[in-house]
Amino acid sequence: MSQPHLTRCAVLGAGSWGTALAMQLGRCGHEVWLWDHRADRAAEAQAARQNRRYLPGRAFPDTLTVTGDMDSALDDAELVVTVVPSHTMRSVMAAAAPALSPRAIVCCASKGIEEQTVCTMDEVLQSVLPEALHGRICALSGPSFAAEVANDLPTAVVVAGRDDLATHRVAAAFHGSNFRVYTSDDLIGVEIGGALKNVMAIACGVADGMGLGQNARAGIITRGLAEITRLAVSRGANPLTLAGLAGMGDLVLTCTGDLSRNRRVGIALGQGRTLEAVLTELGQVAEGVITARSARQLGERLGVELPITEEIYNILYAGKPSAQAMMDLLGRRRKAERD
Repeated sequence: MSQPHLTRCAVLGAGSWGTALAMQLGRCGHEVWLWDHRADRAAEAQAARQNRRYLPGRAFPDTLTVTGDMDSALDDAELVVTVVPSHTMRSVMAAAAPALSPRAIVCCASKGIEEQTVCTMDEVLQSVLPEALHGRICALSGPSFAAEVANDLPTAVVVAGRDDLATHRVAAAFHGSNFRVYTSDDLIGVEIGGALKNVMAIACGVADGMGLGQNARAGIITRGLAEITRLAVSRGANPLTLAGLAGMGDLVLTCTGDLSRNRRVGIALGQGRTLEAVLTELGQVAEGVITARSARQLGERLGVELPITEEIYNILYAGKPSAQAMMDLLGRRRKAERD
């Protein structure tokens, strides 16, 4: 489908994922403004023409500008990609709202569920952005490590939204080089899949850290997918979405890949280290740590059974030993696979 070209893009959030997406948009020929909430880091990245903190050695495209001034980044931007941590989405986008162009498309590439409200990122955005923009909110998800996107390695993702034109315009903006973009109308399925896969990655990491073997990892991935699908379908998602890029694809990558922050957190916990020490050493956000709590709340609210999420919550927040949590998962009552 041929769509009008998007020429000016803003990416809010200059971590590894935000930087990689800004680089991809730049490779596709767009004028890209990447916003970092710290002006000193923005100036350093702009001068060095790379993000030395998160993606050292990956040179920026010539069309990419880094700034610490949000208004400058958003000025007349046709596509606004928000890649801030899920727990800061509400405050950042509330601050951004007055500067958004009335014709902007907003694409969320953050993965998580807000605590307390248990809102998806789309719901958070609807609550803080002008109503005129609500139909043009999209979500980008799929198996995509930032370092590999920055290195222009082959990657396939999906963009979901309510408005077909907006969804295809976002897909067209990102699609190019080695970055393939599919489209979907199942926004809730894509968001739930992207959020909960991080919890399952922690679970796989715990099993790997304990040396439980590849059989255990495969079992967690498979039953994790069933758990994610139950929750997503309870919110109205198409179950087939969870067999796609934002479900199985992202789940397999995050649960098995060495670049997965959430899996690394789980490995360390499985080896007996404390959460505080692990997160301090990581130095980046591991969304699954927060999502384990918010997803558990959402499951309780909807009456959906989430046994893996429950045990990861117990390890992270209730002081339950990893060995006991894994034993309790294995000791659950037998049931039919499709129940």
